[in-house]
Amino acid sequence: MIRAKDVRKQYGNKVALANINLNIPSGSIYGLLGPNGAGKTSFIRIMNQITAPDSGVVLFDNEPLKPADIGRIGYLPEERGLYKKMKVGEQVLYLAKLKGLSSSEAKSRAKEWFVRLEMEDFWEKKVEDLSKGMAQKVQFVTTVLHKPALLIFDEPFTGFDPINTNLIKNEIKRLNQEGATVIFSTHRMESVEEICDHIGLINNGKVMVEGLLLDIRKHYMNGTYAFTTKEQQTFSGMDVLHRDLQHTGHTATIKSEAYPSALIQKLAKENQLLGFEEVLPRVSDIFIDIVNNGPKPLNS
Repeated sequence: MIRAKDVRKQYGNKVALANINLNIPSGSIYGLLGPNGAGKTSFIRIMNQITAPDSGVVLFDNEPLKPADIGRIGYLPEERGLYKKMKVGEQVLYLAKLKGLSSSEAKSRAKEWFVRLEMEDFWEKKVEDLSKGMAQKVQFVTTVLHKPALLIFDEPFTGFDPINTNLIKNEIKRLNQEGATVIFSTHRMESVEEICDHIGLINNGKVMVEGLLLDIRKHYMNGTYAFTTKEQQTFSGMDVLHRDLQHTGHTATIKSEAYPSALIQKLAKENQLLGFEEVLPRVSDIFIDIVNNGPKPLNS
């Protein structure tokens, strides 16, 4: 859906994007990650044609990005942009018309979304009378109403309580299942693990790692294993990270430099082993590792 080829952007002496290459597959939910100031927002602005790259090209559906493509993109920015004095319904219809919808189509779609997100009583209210989370719902609707092929969400859960966070997550998943490609930028790594299938991590204007999320998590496996046993084990000589008592038995997560084959055989022989798995690292741990130490070589 989106391919960046040698894209560079510089502001004065600050290089925001240093000839980056990114590939965002059609139909994916792509987590665009990185610390503050890494270059994520610069790339998002280029995709939305708010700014242009100094050099390089961004392809949209294998064609150079052009002004007409903006109608196929829905963008929810981190800095919200609603008119506080306007009534919610009027504002939603106005913004939908800017995206090419007729008045009747915009109203029909808006009413459906207001029911779906439990916003029926918002229509006649002014934005300034809504809570931050409720205003965020309105902005979400304005982003998706014209059924764009590409959705870009920058910190979409800001201001939401856990119930509305789950509601919006489910809607993002549903839109993706219906064919939309989603670019998802956030600092909430647990949300990345939950809904993203691809990620790209940018730091200091450079792409540190990119690809399938599962492949990247496997690449960063660090010798952490979870054992579930009938009775609690001591795991002598091993670093026990934490323990959990579950209805299935005692689960201990341990750290081991070598694959613990002897321990597996011992517990199985004693009829103690109920379950065993190598634990995938959390995205937050991978994020910190890459930012602090750089990417892990592919052959390691």
